[in-house]
Amino acid sequence: MVKLDDDVTNEKYGYYPANRPVNSLLDYGLILLDKPPGPTSHEVVAWVKRIIGISKAGHSGTLDPGATGLLPIGLGEGTKALSILLFGPKEYYALARLHYHIDDNKLDTVISQFVGDIFQRPPQRSSVKRATRIRTIYEIESLERYERLILMRILCQSGTYIRKIVYDIGEILGTGATMVELRRTQVSNLSERKDGLVRMHDLADALELYRHEEDDTKLRKLIRPIEYCMDGVDSVVVRDTAIDALCHGAQLAIPGILSISKKLKVGGIVGIYSMKGEIVGFGEVAMTREEIESNVKGIAINIKRIIMKPGSYPKSWHTSNSAAKERESG
Repeated sequence: MVKLDDDVTNEKYGYYPANRPVNSLLDYGLILLDKPPGPTSHEVVAWVKRIIGISKAGHSGTLDPGATGLLPIGLGEGTKALSILLFGPKEYYALARLHYHIDDNKLDTVISQFVGDIFQRPPQRSSVKRATRIRTIYEIESLERYERLILMRILCQSGTYIRKIVYDIGEILGTGATMVELRRTQVSNLSERKDGLVRMHDLADALELYRHEEDDTKLRKLIRPIEYCMDGVDSVVVRDTAIDALCHGAQLAIPGILSISKKLKVGGIVGIYSMKGEIVGFGEVAMTREEIESNVKGIAINIKRIIMKPGSYPKSWHTSNSAAKERESG
């Protein structure tokens, strides 16, 4: 981070993410849920809301009913931050069945052809318009094989249909292929290997422990601050006095900025944080780092999404009407 100026945080408002009280954590929280096979992603979110007793939650990236694995769930206002995960890759482990036996060398040759940009048309039963689109496959490999069963690992762009990849591999091979099982292990910076996943019965147990014994230790291990999903995104820290104006629709001007990432690039997405490290929102960079450091005014960040609730920090700005009234009263 590059510091532009010094300021003192207002300890009366906001919370350091790791120290949020439970009621605030449930409004700005993230659960890395291990989705079981059977229910839809929408049903899983509904169950989580019922277990926790909240009215608002959402997931990032639908998994088919039969699929398992990482389903990031945002709680309360935290749902607004999940769209940042669309910018990162996703990793899947797919078990496919070939309709006929094929030579290993031919199989590996065909699979390698899917690395890079591919054309995909969403299946008939999908939630998006069925238009051909380009998706990027970063890595694809065959891990294990038993007769006609193939286990593959696929690292790809968000919005890629793995079932369609399996089908297309079968078409090129000439044998046909069907996806048997699918598990998602990574969404952007969140990963099963690095972070571990939460099972719903563990969540229910942690809530019962908190409600009946006021012990939030287990609950805090399962529910992370929503800021966790912003890890790796360039950041801007703003003054406490600028936060409420941003929450009411203002753009981020240079006077409101305290520090910026060294790698800041025009057109890039950046997270906007309070001095306590709370996510206020995110936006698109409109100036170079040099311009921000050398100027005293101008819009530096165009706001794309505000996550923090208005009123979380005190109002430190005035409309023209209120300012006129103050001058009259003075």
